[in-house]
Amino acid sequence: MAKTAVCLKVPKIRGEKTITLAAKMGLIDKALIISRNTDCLLIPLLRYPTEAEIETLKKEIDSTVLCEANSLIVEERGLFEEKTQPSKTLTQALQDQLPKDLLAILPQAFDIVGDIVIIDIPPLLKAHQGLIGRTLLETHRNIKTVLAKAGDISGVYRVRDYEFIAGESRTCTVHREFGWAYQVDVARAYFSPRLSHEHERVAVQVQPKEVVVDLFAGVGPFAVLIGKRQPEARVYAVDLNPDAVELLRVNVKKNKVADWVFPICADAREIASGELCGVADRVIMNLPETAIDFVDAACGAIKPSGGIVHFYGFVRLPDSVDNLVQRFTEGVEHNGRTVKALLQARSIRETAPFESQIVLDVQIQ
Repeated sequence: MAKTAVCLKVPKIRGEKTITLAAKMGLIDKALIISRNTDCLLIPLLRYPTEAEIETLKKEIDSTVLCEANSLIVEERGLFEEKTQPSKTLTQALQDQLPKDLLAILPQAFDIVGDIVIIDIPPLLKAHQGLIGRTLLETHRNIKTVLAKAGDISGVYRVRDYEFIAGESRTCTVHREFGWAYQVDVARAYFSPRLSHEHERVAVQVQPKEVVVDLFAGVGPFAVLIGKRQPEARVYAVDLNPDAVELLRVNVKKNKVADWVFPICADAREIASGELCGVADRVIMNLPETAIDFVDAACGAIKPSGGIVHFYGFVRLPDSVDNLVQRFTEGVEHNGRTVKALLQARSIRETAPFESQIVLDVQIQ
């Protein structure tokens, strides 16, 4: 049965950030389905927010409108629909089919890219991976394919092997982020759904007329989002992997940013010392395993007057964020530049026990 509600109306590009913030405040009515129209999301709330909560929402997320659902959307969509009873978790669904010792090592987290689940199956569960895959399809109705990791990310193209374990046998999908669609092939080009907030965080910083060089662009989640948010900027999206650049071109065209986002298949170091030497106001270095080896490329691409670098790296104990900052700073100085300001240094996410992915926002001159 449908229900009325107070809701937040936000542009789709702000939807994910709004949902995260409103959920932390305990505002979202999780029993109701978020409604969508052409441009906006309508997020049902449990209650009317306090004045302080409204101010926080307005401060953190522009274009947020508080409204009464029954007066806002009755003409378009009717009232909010109730969700069906939530599916069981993977552990709950398998508790009668696996012994307790195996349930204890069952993965609790996995990546969802479009309609594909990517899961890391421990060796002791390999014999049961078909069962795990089928159960994931049953508990996640929007999933069509389940893949198991069959190795680490490796090679200059940052790809890994996968083993098909359930559903449709494919590695291609369409992944949606902040209202925009990306063609992804997880076997051909690196893509992480866990960096969506980083994509937006960087995109909102880009100013009109800026030149941005995305040195390791992949299928384009940074470049395309910047293009959508700031059409007066110019973005050069570079990747060495021709398969990634092929998908990047599709995504640039699909999202209608081809007039100001330019895919380039090239080596980052070579193009930063050649065609893109000294052109950038801002450089993105999302190659966390080896980005530290390409500080020279960032220094080469940045304008002589200086600019901003968004650098991504891994820190594994006993290493520290301070050590990573020091190595980056030394790399900049080695290439005849100086670090004018460290704007930010923080952990984005844990990637393994005692390992985190770090972002450094650095102004260099």
